[in-house]
Amino acid sequence: MTRSGIRQRPSRLRRLDDALAVLPLEDPMLLTELDGFLTGILVGPEPVDRDEWMQPIWGSDDGGVAPFEDPIDVQWFADAVMAHHDRIAHDLARGKVTPIFDVDERNGDLLWESWIDGLVEAIEFRPDAWQALGEGDDRDAAARMATLIAIARDESTLDSIEINAFQDKASSEIREAVLALYAVRCRMVPAPVAAVGAPPQKIGRNDPCRCGSGKKSKRCCG
Repeated sequence: MTRSGIRQRPSRLRRLDDALAVLPLEDPMLLTELDGFLTGILVGPEPVDRDEWMQPIWGSDDGGVAPFEDPIDVQWFADAVMAHHDRIAHDLARGKVTPIFDVDERNGDLLWESWIDGLVEAIEFRPDAWQALGEGDDRDAAARMATLIAIARDESTLDSIEINAFQDKASSEIREAVLALYAVRCRMVPAPVAAVGAPPQKIGRNDPCRCGSGKKSKRCCG
């Protein structure tokens, strides 16, 4: 299936998409999948360390060795991915979601399913936490995304009329589901446990937010 819309993207995103496409992997994660993947990392119920989530992007082995001969390329790629991660975090903190979708050149349809594929890869880091989220008080937020995942994977129990209705509004459904999950994430990430007898630890307005967004507390959940 052909895709379009790449030429209209900023040069930094085109360059990142090109770098992803030439990685020596059987099925590299392209830009729309990366966008869904990083969003899933940021809205997931439990934080995932950068060293852990970077590995499947560039297909490194267990030793974390990136598939680049030049160390400069390694640094550029890591910086580019992290910059995109930070842009998503910044948008989430402002209540804004701008997922990157490819477009089918034949009919103009959004290929949102590839974005969902990336998010599912992020879920696989903490499947138990995601499952618990779907069974807890915040299950409505998880259920919205679960419905989209099931449709994208042709595993939905909805009838064809309901599925077509979701397909028509997939973009807005994804945005709303992501913001709902991010709100849950901000509430769920626990504060550090203070030592017995020590005064409670207070987060300053300029300290990193506890939700893991990478932004200052005053610009995020604070």
